Amino acid sequence: MADLKYYDIILKPVITEKSMDAMGERKYTFLVHPQANKIQIKEAIEKMFEGAKVQRVNTLNKDGKVKRRGSTLGKTAKTKKAIVQLTEDSKDIEFFEGM
Repeated sequence: MADLKYYDIILKPVITEKSMDAMGERKYTFLVHPQANKIQIKEAIEKMFEGAKVQRVNTLNKDGKVKRRGSTLGKTAKTKKAIVQLTEDSKDIEFFEGM
């Protein structure tokens, strides 16, 4: 797990109505690598976005759904979401500015 780089940890931002409302409270939601822990997520955010200082990281694990295609059963991939709370003196994440 130590061989993950910061650009491997943060997969993509989550753009939903709920996550866009949370940006007013300086909370940003990202889809992250399922094996990443909170410390790695915090370091990745601070390296990727210059001037961002992370106060808290909350994570949610989501199991894959069972899907059926004809008579065969399978599961979708597991996912992990991270909700990152920035400090008051931190710069905003510019990625979300135009949304």
